[in-house]
Amino acid sequence: MHISGFSIANNAVRLGYPIEASLRSLLPLVDEVILNIGEGDQETWDLVEAMREPKIKPFRSWWDPNLRHGGHLLAQQTNLALERCRGDWGMYLQADEVLHEQDYDRIRKAMRDELERSSEVLCFRYRHFYGSFQTVQDHPRRWYWRAARAVKLGIGVASWGDAMDFCVRCHGREWLPRQANVRAYIYHYGWARPPEVMRAKQEAWQRLYHNDAVIEQLQERQSRQQIYSDLGNLRFFRGTHPSVMREIVARQNWTFDHGIGRQPPEWIRRPRVWADLYWHHLLPAAAHMRERWRRVRLERKTRNHPAG
Repeated sequence: MHISGFSIANNAVRLGYPIEASLRSLLPLVDEVILNIGEGDQETWDLVEAMREPKIKPFRSWWDPNLRHGGHLLAQQTNLALERCRGDWGMYLQADEVLHEQDYDRIRKAMRDELERSSEVLCFRYRHFYGSFQTVQDHPRRWYWRAARAVKLGIGVASWGDAMDFCVRCHGREWLPRQANVRAYIYHYGWARPPEVMRAKQEAWQRLYHNDAVIEQLQERQSRQQIYSDLGNLRFFRGTHPSVMREIVARQNWTFDHGIGRQPPEWIRRPRVWADLYWHHLLPAAAHMRERWRRVRLERKTRNHPAG
């Protein structure tokens, strides 16, 4: 079984992405890592070169600054890396995502088990660190709890949207992939940086989604509030960080007012979270799936019994 890792990076070092830790967490699992680095990002290129890892195969790509709608540039650049992958599986990590070494065996087993089955992607659980390396978000509707990160190669799987998910392209259409779950975690450190670095990252991120007028409004609004403002559903992280992150975690030099002591007690907060998830996510999702299958049945009926 051959596994290709793939990732993208642009200004990763300047914006505080743990890109080296992310890449090093992939290396024990994969046979190669295809890394797309933005053309003007010499700092990240030099970091990767200094790692001297023969498995890592970086290439440069032009990230068009005019492609600023819905983060589609991220999917475009992800697909450039995905197209260069070889073998059976592609293992995708974004530059702020890290695998834990305790999960390697589970991931390999899931890939072996699902290789000959109908599933097309593997979905991982998530731990979203927020504000610090000691606190994580604990609201599964506001913060996604699963996402596809391993994809079968050679079947038309492609990144779509803003590169947060994958589709299967077939006969000119895009389909939701068949999914299987793996009991392994992605450690997401995208919201665990010094506040000034986090603000710079957010400004760069907004340029992937909005025009200058919208960005100016957003920045004016954000200048009046704290960068870490999504409070009220945090909990302390009691586990261990991936070994490749422990030096970074030990260097944390900022404080974060998590406000966990001011949250409602867990016996109140947790039922609220799950009630919110049920009413605003599960019920609408079920209704969407019913409508989707109704349309599929109607399309099949029309195709099998055309009018006239």
